[in-house]
Order: sequence, then C-alpha cells, then structure tokens
Amino acid sequence: MSCDDFLDETPDNRTEVDTAEKVRKILVSAYPSNTYGLVAELSSDNVDDIGAENPYSDRFSEQIVFWEDITETDNDSPTSIWEGCYGAIANANQALAGIEALGDNSLSAEKGEALIARAYAHFVLVNMFSKHYNTQTSNTDLGIPYLETAETTLNPQYDRGTVAYVYEKINEDLEAALPLIRDDIYDVPKYHFNVKASYAFAARFNLYYENWAKAKEYATVVLTANPTSILRNWEAQSLVVRSQLPASTAFYEDTSNLLTQAYTSISGVHFGAYYTGSRFNHTSQLSARESLGVALPWASNAGLYPYYRPFVYNAANLNKTLFMKMPYLFEYTDPVAGIGYSKTIKSPFTGDETLIVRAEANVMLKDYSAALEDLNTFTRNYNQFSPDTDIAEVNTFYNGVAYSTEDNATQKKVLSPKFTIEAGTQENMLHYTLQLRRILTMHDGLRWFDNKRYGMVIPRYQYTETGPIVVDVLTADDPRKAVQLPQDVISAGLTPNPR
Repeated sequence: MSCDDFLDETPDNRTEVDTAEKVRKILVSAYPSNTYGLVAELSSDNVDDIGAENPYSDRFSEQIVFWEDITETDNDSPTSIWEGCYGAIANANQALAGIEALGDNSLSAEKGEALIARAYAHFVLVNMFSKHYNTQTSNTDLGIPYLETAETTLNPQYDRGTVAYVYEKINEDLEAALPLIRDDIYDVPKYHFNVKASYAFAARFNLYYENWAKAKEYATVVLTANPTSILRNWEAQSLVVRSQLPASTAFYEDTSNLLTQAYTSISGVHFGAYYTGSRFNHTSQLSARESLGVALPWASNAGLYPYYRPFVYNAANLNKTLFMKMPYLFEYTDPVAGIGYSKTIKSPFTGDETLIVRAEANVMLKDYSAALEDLNTFTRNYNQFSPDTDIAEVNTFYNGVAYSTEDNATQKKVLSPKFTIEAGTQENMLHYTLQLRRILTMHDGLRWFDNKRYGMVIPRYQYTETGPIVVDVLTADDPRKAVQLPQDVISAGLTPNPR
C-alpha cells in the first residue's frame, strides 16, 4: 500500500455512511448486543440464595446478588451492558450523521429508527447505572453521558449530567422519532423499532417519567380497541412440548412480541434446565411465598390456573421454578475447539406488558375501572378460566395481606416511591398491578425497575440447614440500587456512583 493510498482511507474503523443502503445497514447495529436482563434479575427480589455450599455459582453472580460493585467481567456484566449500549448509540449517531449529509428526505423513517434506538440505549443505561427518575431528586442525581453526535476525537471527555437531563433528552428523541416510524421499510418489522414497538417503548418511558396520561395514550396506540388481539396466545404456548428449546422458541416467536432481539448472554442457561446458576435463582420456596404460587383476589390457589405452568426442577444443589422464555443457543467461533458465545433471544416489549403499563397508568390517574378492565383482560387471557375481579374484591384481598417483612415475606411490599400514593384503593390496585407484572415478566429483569421505582426493601434470603436467613438488605433509598459504573469507565474520569 502506498502512502497516498493510506492517507486516502478513513483514519478509523467506522463505516463511511454515504448511501441510503449504508444507512439501513448500520441501523441493524443500532441495538444493544448485550442485555441488562441477567444483572437486573439477579439484583431483584426474584431470586434467593439456596446455600453458600452450592457449587453452581461464580464470583460474578455473587457480586450481583449481594449488590457489590462488580469487578468481574463477562458477556452479561455491567461492562458489556455499557459497551453494548454505547456501541448501539454510536451506530445510531453515524446513521443520523449520514442521513443529514445525504439530505435525503426519503430517509425520514430511517431517521426515526435511529432516534428511537438512540433513546432506548440511553434509557437502559440511565435506569441501570443511575437512581431511578423522580421529580424530587433527579435534578441532582448522577445521570449518564447522553451522546448525540458521532465521536471524532481520540480521547473525548464526558460528563454524567443528571438523571433529569437524560430523561429530557430521551423524551426529545422519542417525540421526534414517533411521527417518523413506518413499518413498510422493513422486511421483518419485529427485528426493528416498528410502530407498535416504538409506542410500547414510549408508554414504558412515560410511565417511568411519571407522565401517566401520556403512558396511557401511547399504550393505547399499541393495544388498539381490541387489546386481546395483541396478547400472547397462552393456550397455544401451554400445548408446546414441555422442553426448553421448543417452549422458549414458541415464546419468542409469538406475535405478541413487538420487538425481538438476539443477545450474547448466558440467561438461557441461568434460567434454563441446567445446574448452571442454580445457587441464585427463582426457587420453589420463593414462588410459594410471594410470586407465582400465591393467592390473588380471585383465587386462593391462583397459581394452579395459568395456561402456561412453570417448570420445576428440584434435586441436590438444584432448586429452580422457571418459565421457559429464553432459549440457550450457542454460536461457535471455532467449531473444532468447541468455543464460542452463549446466545439467547428476548423481546424487550410485548403486548401483555404494555397492557400492564396502561393499567398502572390508569391506577395513577385514579381511573380504577379502566385499570381493572385491563387487568381482567390480562387474567382472562392468561388463565384457563375467566378470573374477573372487582375493585371491592381487590381492596378486601390486599387489606387482608400483611406487609412483607424479613420474618414474614409476602407479595405485598411496602411501597415508598417519590410520588404520592393514596392509601386504600389506589395502593391496593397498585399491589395487584405490580404483582401481575412480576408474574408476567419473571426472569426478564423488569422487576428490578419496579423495585427501584417503588422504593421496595429487598432482603436477600439464604437457605441453611435450619431455615432461611437474611444475609443482606437493600433499603428503600439504598445507593446500591444504581449499579456501579465499570471500573475502566471510572478510571477514564467519570464520577463513580456513591456508596
């Protein structure tokens, strides 16, 4: 290669986005390749420690479960989440720069996808690495760098800003993107932020942003006048062979999945029919005391009625009660040596979860009849009979459930959000809504954000020969609810989270 040839090349490894086709191609990489799901789920109250002597664990999992600053790295670690999201953001910004340079008005839908992909990656980052948004403290709580341009310098310096600022920027990108999104530009819309996935994201974002009316409005765009049409076919799911691969494949192929993404992750193993990950998992005891097996307003044995029943694995050093949602796939980089990457497939947004978003927004708007209609729609579709309930039954039921304590864990957590909840019907309807979301999103990681938003206290239970003990407690405003930044990011100059 001559000197002139070398100087004619782009001085970095980025693609030069100078055609419409290259814009579309780089947008494929504007989605995180690593998932927050494992870190979020293991941080939440959806797992117990089945014993310090259990050999099926590792230092990485221990650090997550006990809310330590995570020093170990793997494909599910905070470092991978950070790099995966900022890699997606960089590609979105390159697409936006290319669209602007081309001046091609026909690329407006691609611009919408780039904006909403950028917003989503920042949404994941701020909710993982910062305190949760609220109107009281987010103007001073540490955020994460919001990057709006393709980087052109060798060693850029960034500022974390505040959570409020990050949410403002996400909102700006979302509002600019929504009118631009079109499905007809995609060969397979479910692999992209199509119209319904975009509005589902907007609904969840506004729920977290405490914009209840907007959350309801955007969720309704997804759900239409006939929400059942976009809900999962739980009856069909129950008829699939009860084995991990066919069951999880049917789960991610269902039309209720609004966005489907592949991730480099061990989630399909950890929450699969394997000993791997069995020390820290969703156990039969946890299920019976506060999650899948508890009573609900319409039945004392509500866990018996769902179409799709959990898979229960109990043996020496094995105690998992699971929904088969995520396949365990393996991508070989060297088939001869047998090495490669664990993969899984997940849907960040579904019709069912969006229905629960609207129900929660309705509760906060004190439109309890509308909220109950959504919750009844969900339970009718989810269960083998039609378990409708009414507001009086919800109140009677949750008034009769004791608040969860370390000595007596129940489904009814003390709720301590930064926004106001009225005692009585509003609180009881929230307990019911949060419990249904907990059941629906088991293993997905979304429970962690409810733990954060509602200031829930989380005792970490460890099983011993004499019974469970509490080995650590995450308090309502515990600073450890903001996952610590990766060490190399701190070393580069970003302010670490307080501890």
